[in-house]
Amino acid sequence: MSSTFRSLWCAVAFLILSASAIAHHSFAAEFDINKPITLTGIVTAVEWMNPHVWFYIDVKDENGKATNWAFELGSHNMLMRTGWNRNSLQLGEGITVEGFRARNGLQMGNAISVVLTRTRQRLFTASSQGTAR
Repeated sequence: MSSTFRSLWCAVAFLILSASAIAHHSFAAEFDINKPITLTGIVTAVEWMNPHVWFYIDVKDENGKATNWAFELGSHNMLMRTGWNRNSLQLGEGITVEGFRARNGLQMGNAISVVLTRTRQRLFTASSQGTAR
């Protein structure tokens, strides 16, 4: 392999890896550990994408109005090591989520555990904060 080709290959690999690192964020920059939340709702979407898995739930207020919340989980690998797979959360399933609220005040959080309503199974989420209850 020529040194020019090797240098080009290394440069491309570096760009790909650094783009992933830049896209990743600090927990403390986005979520507030002093704002714990516990919400119960119905799963509306699950996205297994890098660098984190996200899921969405509709949470009803005291008047029955639903608000959609987004929750960040850990990485694919971390989740699979704690027993998760792509079928762990099903659309339409009831769950209770414990986590920390987003600093920006939007309906978004970082989940640390999920309890499935029908089975009462608790799934720890491999949160990017690294804490689980």
